[in-house]
Amino acid sequence: MWRVSRVDKGVVRLVPDGDVDAPDDGTTVATARDGTLPMTVGDPVVPAVGDRVVLDGDRALVMPRTSELVRDTVGKTSLVQVIAANVDVVVVVEHLEPEPALGRLERMVTIAWRADATPLIVLTKSDLVDDTDHWVAQARAVAPGVDVVAVSATTGEGLDALHAALGEARTLVLVGPSGAGKSTLVNALAGHEVMRTGDVRGDGRGMHTTTHRELVRLPGGRWLIDTPGVRSVGLVATEESVAATFADVEELAQSCRFRDCTHTTEPGCAVVAAVEAGELPERRLESWHTLRREAARQAMRADARLAAARTRQAKTFSRTVRAMKAAGQIHSR
Repeated sequence: MWRVSRVDKGVVRLVPDGDVDAPDDGTTVATARDGTLPMTVGDPVVPAVGDRVVLDGDRALVMPRTSELVRDTVGKTSLVQVIAANVDVVVVVEHLEPEPALGRLERMVTIAWRADATPLIVLTKSDLVDDTDHWVAQARAVAPGVDVVAVSATTGEGLDALHAALGEARTLVLVGPSGAGKSTLVNALAGHEVMRTGDVRGDGRGMHTTTHRELVRLPGGRWLIDTPGVRSVGLVATEESVAATFADVEELAQSCRFRDCTHTTEPGCAVVAAVEAGELPERRLESWHTLRREAARQAMRADARLAAARTRQAKTFSRTVRAMKAAGQIHSR
């Protein structure tokens, strides 16, 4: 068995997915002209870092995925992009210095739930602040049921707690903004430098150091996928994944007077009442509304793309039939 460790134009790098002590001698395989590889079952697929692959002679066959971490690419005609495949845990990395962005945490956690993976929030640079406990509590409040760990990859503080939170997870993916210290965290988990780290700009923002997704072998048989910094995340979510991130809002909504309550101006809205009573932050409700709208728009775009693909397939089939009739390969009755 092999894993895709890196995807470049026209070629993918494979590494053996066996004994952790085995050498990392890898191999490369070429993709088709459209960038795809055949699957063991189903249509060809564009390979992603983390894919499991079997080699059949000179053919590389991608195995069905257990999970897909995806994002929406840029542009009106964009398609979803698979960031990582076969991931058990999505490690959402957010810096404590500068101040964490709670809205970004909500987005990243929603994407993790959408991937059918377990989110884990890691707050980095704990050695640079004095209010770590406050931000851990804030992170837990915006991601109910999600473990939150504060670490300093520089001093090693919190790394034992991070290993414990990872449990039996075999494949991890790190997501987060530039400057959050993802590459430094990767090096700390690996026990040696495997990712180049960079400086922070004068305004406190990070500079990109990771420029591609890559699979990294960790001690103990784990794999880790590092990703380029994400400054704006195109949400790809379902109604269920948004509900998982906002479990507190969903629970309050069960007590609304009307089943179709929009949680805006309706009388008897338990959600609005909680905001007015100071039990639910107004920012939290606004974020819920925003992500629900974005998820709905994404669903509509996905339906439109599917309809367009079906139309193209039908036209291609019709042209093929006409050509075969003209060549005498098909006879009309």
